[in-house]
Amino acid sequence: MKSVLSIQSWVSYGHVGNASAMLPLHRLGVEVWAIHTVQFSNHTGYGRWRGPVFSGAMVRDIVLGLEEQGVLPRCDGLLSGYMGDREIGEAILDARARIRRANEAALYCCDPVIGDVDHGIYVRPGIAEFLRDHALPVADIATPNQFELEYLADRKIETLEDALAAVDRLHAIGPRVVLVTSLIRRETPDDRIELLVSAEGRAWLATTPRLALSVSGAGDAIAALFFVHMARTGRADLALSRSASSIFGLLEMTARAGASEIRLIDAQDEFVKPTHTIPVRAVR
Repeated sequence: MKSVLSIQSWVSYGHVGNASAMLPLHRLGVEVWAIHTVQFSNHTGYGRWRGPVFSGAMVRDIVLGLEEQGVLPRCDGLLSGYMGDREIGEAILDARARIRRANEAALYCCDPVIGDVDHGIYVRPGIAEFLRDHALPVADIATPNQFELEYLADRKIETLEDALAAVDRLHAIGPRVVLVTSLIRRETPDDRIELLVSAEGRAWLATTPRLALSVSGAGDAIAALFFVHMARTGRADLALSRSASSIFGLLEMTARAGASEIRLIDAQDEFVKPTHTIPVRAVR
């Protein structure tokens, strides 16, 4: 994987959306063609922010411009995140169709940004349903957090068996690879957090220490990392280990600094040479 079209949010201060995904991709040697769905001063978790939500027509126009330049055959993948509104979702699927016509081998990784356990659903009405009914059915890879997986699968997750059943429901919708970027089940120790990946009838679990911090953007970074490692290796277990190792290093540095934003710049070497190696174990 050498080039990725990344369609997601942008913030001037902090690191979420494209501002979280681009540096890890660049450090892995991937050219990023970024299209922003919003241009905010900061992420919405601060409670106050300024800036516009871009239109679906604007996203379509930029993709058309790329097509006119004749570069879409060199696009190896499409990564989508925070959409802003349903029209942007439709523009993302139009981009996917154009890319696939130009390059049949191109992959689509959908990070179904809907909400989280702390805030519930925080996207505009209609987006969650669009992701479930339209985006995920054509995605190759999906990277929900636990809250999003429970919503998409319409199933509460309390055990590993619950998580695997929910992942299977997501597979039935469309994506052949599902990475659950955060998992806390009844059996999970209080000082640990888990990641689960499922592909081709098999599943693997990774466990990392649970750090004392509350930040945004780590999910966007791990979606980007996992997408590249999965595309390059073809192995879900190896992609999980590599991306989890990098993200834990990033979060560990953020926690040590007591920062309210992920220390993406300071920890950038973690994306190419992680300090830790997070092992994975087969659970199916």
